[in-house]
Amino acid sequence: MHNSPATPGSTAAQTVAPAATMDHEAFNPALRHHFADAQQQKNAASLGMWLFIVTEIMFFGGMFCAYLIYRVAHFNAFAAGSQQLNIWLGAVNTAVLIVSSVTVVLAVKAAESGKRKVLVGYLVVTVLLGLTFLVIKGFEYAEKFEKHHVPGPTFNFTEKFDDNGKQIPVNPKEAELFFSLYFAMTGMHALHMIIGCGLFTGLAIMAWKGHFTSDYFTPIENGGLYWHLVDIIWIYLFPLLYLISRHT
Repeated sequence: MHNSPATPGSTAAQTVAPAATMDHEAFNPALRHHFADAQQQKNAASLGMWLFIVTEIMFFGGMFCAYLIYRVAHFNAFAAGSQQLNIWLGAVNTAVLIVSSVTVVLAVKAAESGKRKVLVGYLVVTVLLGLTFLVIKGFEYAEKFEKHHVPGPTFNFTEKFDDNGKQIPVNPKEAELFFSLYFAMTGMHALHMIIGCGLFTGLAIMAWKGHFTSDYFTPIENGGLYWHLVDIIWIYLFPLLYLISRHT
């Protein structure tokens, strides 16, 4: 018998559109083979990033709790130690990180709009702001080494006077505990900032090579979440170390 050709409404014709859709997903260079579609891949990446952020909050939360407990137990020593920190350098660093959070938001917006050069520009500015923060923190650390406020055999704490010239009864061992926590908390934060600068440098290179489009910029979003986390941690560190209870 003679078979009539398939009409546009036949089953064979209807299978063309789904096959074309599957081919489009299969040739998406950003889509990994173990994900069904791009949305599933984005959801998985975002979930992983938020789980990482939760572990970071738990990590720094433990140090915050330790600091608060010891500050209550050794109030005068911690107040005297806090007086030796440079408020102005800390304030400048706070402003630098706030501005960097703004540039990260603008970078995500540029990626969403598909503006490659604008995206690269904001990523580079963010890295430069992060490096500025690290340089300022380096000057602070150098001052602590100069004054022998670094915990260890050479530690020396002779500044025991308040703003009115009144002597403060301070146990040097308790003051050393303050600076131990200061270096532990700010040092871990600085390490995260170094990682963030490296991460955003890599994202800037990838953006320059055209790896991101308006349809795929998940790494930019997740990198932005990491950067905001580092900024928020400093927003808590600054008043906790530099501002709260500087007077006995």
